[in-house]
Amino acid sequence: MAGFGLGGVTVSAWGPRLPAVKAELGISTATIGLLLAGTTIGALAGLVVSTPVLHRLGSRGGVTASLLVVAAAMAVMGVAISVRSVPLVSVDFVLVGLGIGTLDVLINVEGSAIERAAGRTLMPLMHGAWSVGAAVGSGIGAGCAALGLSPSAQFIGEALVIGTVALAIASAIPKGDRAPLALLTQTRIARVRQWFRGWTDWRLLLIGVVMLGVELGEGSANNWLTLAVRNNHGQSATIAALFFVAFAIGEAVSRIFGGPVVDRLGRVHAIRYTTALGVLGVLLFILGGNVWAVLVGVVLWAVGVSMGFPLGMSAAAESGPDRAARVSVVASIGYFANLAGPPVIGVLAEAVGLLNAFWLIVALFIVAFAVAGSLRPAAPSDAEA
Repeated sequence: MAGFGLGGVTVSAWGPRLPAVKAELGISTATIGLLLAGTTIGALAGLVVSTPVLHRLGSRGGVTASLLVVAAAMAVMGVAISVRSVPLVSVDFVLVGLGIGTLDVLINVEGSAIERAAGRTLMPLMHGAWSVGAAVGSGIGAGCAALGLSPSAQFIGEALVIGTVALAIASAIPKGDRAPLALLTQTRIARVRQWFRGWTDWRLLLIGVVMLGVELGEGSANNWLTLAVRNNHGQSATIAALFFVAFAIGEAVSRIFGGPVVDRLGRVHAIRYTTALGVLGVLLFILGGNVWAVLVGVVLWAVGVSMGFPLGMSAAAESGPDRAARVSVVASIGYFANLAGPPVIGVLAEAVGLLNAFWLIVALFIVAFAVAGSLRPAAPSDAEA
């Protein structure tokens, strides 16, 4: 839970401070976009290297090392901003992304192991901790901005806290079994081939399709919801912002309290019910004739995206051997959808209007509903690591 929470704090640390970072470095908005793209590149690289990191360092070493990489990169980022070194800041954004991407896979692998040991669904709750951490991180950034603290001071301070907490929780994380010597001595080409093998597993790819649908829905809401409420539903900027708050709260609450519901319904039915509610929610958002219908649509939309990622991670981790590699595959699909979805919606919006572009989300929710059976628990023989 602490690892998930720290991940959420980290990914939201710089968002509220980007105006101050832009002013302090004297760079353009386009350059800020390139810096953020560096985080994305680093995160995708982290998904790839997470498997060898787990094999070599084990669970405790891998999770701790990932958090320490994030902490070190944030500390150096603070220094780089203070000396106005744009090249160093750009490298630090990549390194922060690398640490976050690696951490994301490893804590999901550990979360899945905890679920199996506990015999009940816990991953939605853990992802709820990530959501809460993101809210806390945004609050810290906003508070530091209000107090007049520089981004450098904030990032260095947060780095010290993240590093300290990472070391404090390390002893509570099982060491985990490292990979057999034969696997560690594989050639690089053999390891790449083994990783690509996961991309030929039809069940794993169908799990990825579920995550593709819900993550595109989440990423689109994060980027386009407030604009659609403001421009297409005629609400004020304040009301539009409050609608996004309602979306964030709806997603977090669904995850925090969703575990017992999943235990009662099973993963497949949980995905089908939530994606069906997501379809209803986006339809209400597109077609809603008054502000209350739109608000209900926002909340149902949030419920629709809440379970796909955590339950998809659980299903991937237990779907076969080498859990980290399998989680890395579906996480890559989810990350791609979350990052690529908003630009796709933007292109569609240029052609057919923003609300009509949201029909793509409806279609992908329906596809996720249709292939939800891929999240059915694997037979014991299939899940042996």
